[in-house]
Amino acid sequence: MLWSITKIVVFIALIAAAAYGAIVLLSLEGGVRIEMAGQEYNLTLLTAVIALILLVVAVWLALKVVAFLVALLKFINGDETAISRYFNKNRQEKGYKALADGILALASGEGDVAMAKAAKADKYLNKPALTNLITAQAAEIKGDHKKAEEVYKKLLKNEKTRFVGVRGLMQQKLEAGDTQTALKLAETAFALKPKHTEVQDALLSLQAKNEDWSGARGTLRAKLKHGALPRDVHKRRDAVLALSEARGVWDDGNDIAARETAIEANKMSPDLVPAAAMAAQSYIAQGSKRNATRLIVKAWNAQPHPDLAAVFAEIEPDETPAARLKRFGKLLKLHSDHRETKLLGAELQIAAEDFPAARRAMGDLVETEPDTRILTLMAAIERGEGADDAVVRAWLARALAAPRGPQWVCDSCQHIHTDWVPSCENCESFDTLSWRAPPVSATTGPIGFEMLPLLVGGRADTGEVHDEADSDTGSDDIEDAEVLDASEEGTDKTAAEDQNNK
Repeated sequence: MLWSITKIVVFIALIAAAAYGAIVLLSLEGGVRIEMAGQEYNLTLLTAVIALILLVVAVWLALKVVAFLVALLKFINGDETAISRYFNKNRQEKGYKALADGILALASGEGDVAMAKAAKADKYLNKPALTNLITAQAAEIKGDHKKAEEVYKKLLKNEKTRFVGVRGLMQQKLEAGDTQTALKLAETAFALKPKHTEVQDALLSLQAKNEDWSGARGTLRAKLKHGALPRDVHKRRDAVLALSEARGVWDDGNDIAARETAIEANKMSPDLVPAAAMAAQSYIAQGSKRNATRLIVKAWNAQPHPDLAAVFAEIEPDETPAARLKRFGKLLKLHSDHRETKLLGAELQIAAEDFPAARRAMGDLVETEPDTRILTLMAAIERGEGADDAVVRAWLARALAAPRGPQWVCDSCQHIHTDWVPSCENCESFDTLSWRAPPVSATTGPIGFEMLPLLVGGRADTGEVHDEADSDTGSDDIEDAEVLDASEEGTDKTAAEDQNNK
């Protein structure tokens, strides 16, 4: 409001000053005489002032016309002028509008429209870094992978768009299943942008799939360095990679390096059961039974597992059942309510032929968690206590249809694995296996034969059977096995073959 009033006052003042100046000029005597080409012009003062003003305006207009003509000549000659800037601005507006329309079409899934708009934008803008990217993604939407690959290769030529081109080609090779080429591209992309989380994950997954454990550990360190991974998660996954590396070195025949790497993996993640088992086996091979015992006890305290009990049995392979039961007391005191501890105690008591104690060790597992292993152990206990064959068969029949119990299950896709592996065999997720009971629908089936040799007086120390029964007991139980063959036909014949193998 105040500014508007000020402008009005100034305008009125200027008009008043001009009027006052005109009055003054009119009141003055005399004038201006101009002689030009033999002509004489007499002008009053007011007329002279007006003529001077018009002359200035005319000169100004003439200069503008001359400037326009010069600019026009420069424009025709190809030089940058105001005219060229005007047309360039107009082209840029059209190009950016086409670019925006292309991005919207891309987001809408309209590949054809996006490609057309990208071509139009490229015509007006001449910015391939933008338009080529839209063209490549639009080609992927259309399913034209050849065109997308061609455009991504163009992006490789520009230093600013090189990473985008490498990443796009990597994604294409991954979709095509060409993991070797994808691995090389991932390494190139990682070298260009080591902080890029997606590239880090892709490279780590490919390295693990190709069993490049050393390279995968380097990538994992980079993720930790750039803040893409918490330190505790890094330690766990580094332990998984170290364990996998140890297995590979072991397969190559380098036992010493494998032992050192396995021990390193166990130190980084004591609760990683396969690492603890392999590290303990390394100590056993070195003759360091004390370290092996300490390591297994520590791992069992973190997570009871049958593999740990199996390795603990390997520390003293020739001991008697009574001595073994006493030595295993270190494990039985830890997590006494855990199912693995109860099952381990029951198996040790069966091996010592103390079947009532084995039944007590089982506790209420038969009612709460009736799986194949538990029911098979109950069949062994019934046999040991002198129960009828019908009772034993009843337990075995229940075991055949019961769930398998805890196994290595992928947390991502629920795929069941026979042995622990660093990456899921089904969905290829890294470090997603956990020891737990799989979904019920995936656990039933005609299985459970691995525990049948317990019925012939075998000694079970960690879920594995070592036949040490005398010949009379063995012959009687073999006859019972033949009765099972008659009732179960071909299915129990497989069980008898497992028994002979063990």
